[in-house]
Amino acid sequence: MSPPLIETYGLVKIYRMGDVEVRALDRVELAVRKGEFVAVMGPSGSGKSTFMNVLGCLDRPTSGRYVLDGTDVSELGADERAEVRNARIGFVFQNFNLLPRTSALENVELPLLYGREPLGAKDRIERARRALARVGLSGREAHYPSQMSGGEQQRVAIARALITDPPLLLADEPTGNLDSRTSEEVIGLFQQLNEQGKTVLLITHEPDIARHARRILHMLDGRIVSDEPLEQRPIAARERVMGGGPMR
Repeated sequence: MSPPLIETYGLVKIYRMGDVEVRALDRVELAVRKGEFVAVMGPSGSGKSTFMNVLGCLDRPTSGRYVLDGTDVSELGADERAEVRNARIGFVFQNFNLLPRTSALENVELPLLYGREPLGAKDRIERARRALARVGLSGREAHYPSQMSGGEQQRVAIARALITDPPLLLADEPTGNLDSRTSEEVIGLFQQLNEQGKTVLLITHEPDIARHARRILHMLDGRIVSDEPLEQRPIAARERVMGGGPMR
């Protein structure tokens, strides 16, 4: 059995709004092993986005410990957390977060500009081309986001998340702005990446999307209230997703 990639111990996150104390995370305990595909569900205000921010080293817990790939990142400073984010975590967001005046290739290159050892332009371009090919976008390198469909933009975002070859992919509602067919194709791509060894943790409010994971966590009032393993479903539209077929 593979070792844990993510371990949390008594994780608490408290926000103060004037005299009001909001406990967004309440003693969360979790272990996610390398190679797992985990979906996180829960109503608005359940703590799932706060949990994602802590796991992504975008925020620090108020108390408790978070160990990522053997490193306790709970007490790291801002610069150290930034290094961890860049090297070990790939992010995919609902709104794609692409730079509108930058080509697909240049969007994918961006994380390589901020690494501890920046690569030369030739190496950056080659790695970005390979990442775009991996998500079926060969030949679209020079296109701008406005020239691409929502599904294609999300594939660019996934390629950007893959560019530093991180062990962990965090996806926050990655199908939230896509139609149902394109959502199936995008989630099929995440399944494919998971089969290739990536650990995937995604937030979704859609049960049909969550069922593609191997494990579903439900959060309520800052706690994990259920942890359900699933049989993995066959990948939908595998040939369309990885073969570069049309994605709206």
